[in-house]
Amino acid sequence: MAEQQNPAGAPVGPAGGAASPPKVLPWLVMYTVGRFAIAAALVLLLWWVGLGSFPGLLFGLLLSMPVSYVLLRPSRERLTEALAARSVARRAAREDLRDRLSGGTAE
Repeated sequence: MAEQQNPAGAPVGPAGGAASPPKVLPWLVMYTVGRFAIAAALVLLLWWVGLGSFPGLLFGLLLSMPVSYVLLRPSRERLTEALAARSVARRAAREDLRDRLSGGTAE
């Protein structure tokens, strides 16, 4: 489904005004907490199976990168979409402000 846009190129909300970009902070917090939780779980698992403290920490952190990449894909994609929508909204607002400051007529 294509998203509606006004003549300035900004997304249009349900009421016909400018659409507000999705919230970034909840997705950022969810992704960050997920990364820490996966790293902690892998470190604890490696310590439990008998790998020493420092090597267990290093290998746990190293293994957490690909595991997080696979397991946190939906959160990462939603965070990326929210950041992209925020960027589009900011760009449209900046263009609108420039147009109004230059004396152009915005309809």
